[in-house]
Amino acid sequence: MVACLTLTVFPFQSKAENVPAPSAMVDPKPAESAEIKALELRLNAINSMDKTKMKASEKKALRKEVRSIDKKMRELGGVVYISGAAVILIIILLIVLL
Repeated sequence: MVACLTLTVFPFQSKAENVPAPSAMVDPKPAESAEIKALELRLNAINSMDKTKMKASEKKALRKEVRSIDKKMRELGGVVYISGAAVILIIILLIVLL
């Protein structure tokens, strides 16, 4: 058991060649980031509008547009959601292993 823990905690150095990391980071999806910025600008424009003088149908159309923009931004954003139970499990595992 001690040998297994020793091998997992103190891994041996491999003889593989070290490849230097690229010095400049490249944005993998510049078109998507530009699209996200355009969507954010549209959301800011909608939020800054004076909606008190609009008809109900115009407000409804704006709500639909905001919902569709939010949906597109979620799709392009690539956000990973972790549940509370998963966070607790990860913390417990870290405590036990370390």
